[in-house]
Amino acid sequence: MTAQPAPRLTRLLEALLGTGTDLDLRAVLRRIVDGAAELTGAGGAALVVTDPREGGLAGIRTPGPEPAPGTAPLLRVPVHVREEEVGELRLTGRPGAGPFTVGDEQLLRVLATQAGISIGNARLYETARQRERWIEGTAAVTTALLTEEGTDAALSTVAERARLLADASAGVILHPTAEGGMEIVTASTPDDPDGMVGATITPGSPVLEQLLGGEPVFIDDSATDPRMTTHVRHRFGPSMMLPLQASGRLIGTLALPRRRGGRPYTDVERLLATQFASQAALALVLADARRGRERLAVYEDRDRIARDLHDLVVQRLFATGMMLESTRRRPGAREVDDILGRAVDELRSTVQDVRTTILALQQPPAEPPTGLRGRVLRETAAAAARLGFAPSTRFLGAVDTRVPDRVADRLLTALRDALAGACARPGVSRVEVTVETPAMSPERREGVRLRVADDGEGGEGGEGGEQGGTTVTWWAPL
Repeated sequence: MTAQPAPRLTRLLEALLGTGTDLDLRAVLRRIVDGAAELTGAGGAALVVTDPREGGLAGIRTPGPEPAPGTAPLLRVPVHVREEEVGELRLTGRPGAGPFTVGDEQLLRVLATQAGISIGNARLYETARQRERWIEGTAAVTTALLTEEGTDAALSTVAERARLLADASAGVILHPTAEGGMEIVTASTPDDPDGMVGATITPGSPVLEQLLGGEPVFIDDSATDPRMTTHVRHRFGPSMMLPLQASGRLIGTLALPRRRGGRPYTDVERLLATQFASQAALALVLADARRGRERLAVYEDRDRIARDLHDLVVQRLFATGMMLESTRRRPGAREVDDILGRAVDELRSTVQDVRTTILALQQPPAEPPTGLRGRVLRETAAAAARLGFAPSTRFLGAVDTRVPDRVADRLLTALRDALAGACARPGVSRVEVTVETPAMSPERREGVRLRVADDGEGGEGGEGGEQGGTTVTWWAPL
């Protein structure tokens, strides 16, 4: 016997009202599935989601018996979000209670409608959260770029932040080459970046016309798409390639690939990433202009100092030397001739040193240090803009001379990831970065060790009995 209409309608209303008291989508859909089984007396109920965007919800079902292999469920109705079908609400048979009725189907359609509404609302909420994250990320990148000291650090900041926002496997910056292709100049990835920097898209590739023209390119599977020609494409699946273009100037391309078999990018994610790339390109242009103005100001100061040294100091020193020379030639000056001679020699040497300084000031200032110490300091400076304070940085041992470039590149990738984690954790007010070499492994092998410790919430404690906070340790052999 099926339930009477009035009591069942009451229970249906109670089930629908219950779905409005929970913000967790999976819990809401679980209530709907349980309600479908209870109200119809079905042996089992399931919500099967066919839309790839809702893949994490697939397989919600009651603990009732499964239908026999190879047989269709006895009753199923589609679940729609607006005009889009995203899955099915299914019922298995009722043991000893006969087939499902029209009333059962109508009830199931009501529940399926509610499931569609819940999924649609969850999509809207997630879209709003995504927009908020991308807006915050864009603001953070702009702030960081306007405080960066060099172009390489600025590009690394863009690649890293975009990778985290897009939940991508890598964040990659490509620059046009003189031969008409594009080359990877910066790569941010939690995986091994070996072979990524320097990889090129060769001239003549079908995707280049769009990229060099400043058009975004969206790829379903990088490994199999014939337009992709880089030797690292086999590592990745869905990808976005977005122009970094501002004021008609193409700076490069931001690529955000996901792993093979990864979730495809949605239309909303594509739109938000494209907007991020446009804002990041503008920030890069502004940061470059700021650095240009600062360099010009430095050149002007150096020129002024050089002129002052030449016009004031050198001329006065030269005049003093001439006075001493003339004093040596006067009658009666023999008793102080040695002293005057030494004074003249000192003045000549001083004039030569000042002239050397003037020549040095007239040359362009030296580039920032390229050793590991300088590169680590640039990474911590970039993180300071996001943290709101400068991390404490220590170096133990000859890190610039003992650590080869291939190991240094991997250490910097680990450092970026650790600093990004610290930036994302709440309550962080202190970050300590230590680079040590030689650092021994448990097997007594010499290597280099990176340690990044913070005092944020949610950590499991650090080394040496520290309470709270998070400590990340990385080691590699030399």
